[in-house]
Amino acid sequence: MGLRAIYQKHRITRPGSLSERFPCLVDLRQITTVDQVWATDITYIPLQKGFLYLVAIMDLHYRHVLSWKNSNSHDTEFCLEALEMALSGGRRPEIFHSDQRCQFTSGNFVVRLQAEEIKISWSVRKRCYKKILVERLWQTLRYEELYLRTYSDGWDAEINMARFLWRYCHMRPHSSLGGRTANAGYIETVTVPPAQS
Repeated sequence: MGLRAIYQKHRITRPGSLSERFPCLVDLRQITTVDQVWATDITYIPLQKGFLYLVAIMDLHYRHVLSWKNSNSHDTEFCLEALEMALSGGRRPEIFHSDQRCQFTSGNFVVRLQAEEIKISWSVRKRCYKKILVERLWQTLRYEELYLRTYSDGWDAEINMARFLWRYCHMRPHSSLGGRTANAGYIETVTVPPAQS
């Protein structure tokens, strides 16, 4: 009947203009070591009035959240800040995987990854399986945090996101990691830089 809601939809998957395309390089069955693949995604955090965007970057081998950032605007800058925070630890991935949102396909984001000589991998549109471990983080966040409380403002959300993600990485045992926490597995593993040819 052509009926639709008058409020604006949360539409956070909107590809940017692509000067070049990158293939999907990720096969979850072939991830065998730390810093082999980092993946990222964006979700939204509801507030009493409005919502925030949340981006997280995760190491797919240990499910360790390397960095995260909240923003009230849907621009590329907060995703770049999260990327800089992840890289500031002195480690970098072989492959950085994302979907084709405008933030991750933007020239600034692509150039930053290429400057670090990181291979870029993009999911095929409408196929989220390759970043399913990040989606699993969002599901846990929703059921164990977002559905249980209402944040009064961005500061309240920031504090509770910090608490939740710290517990997720430092206290929550993962059966797929033999009962270890994501942080313990990631920190204990020292990566060896590739040999120079």
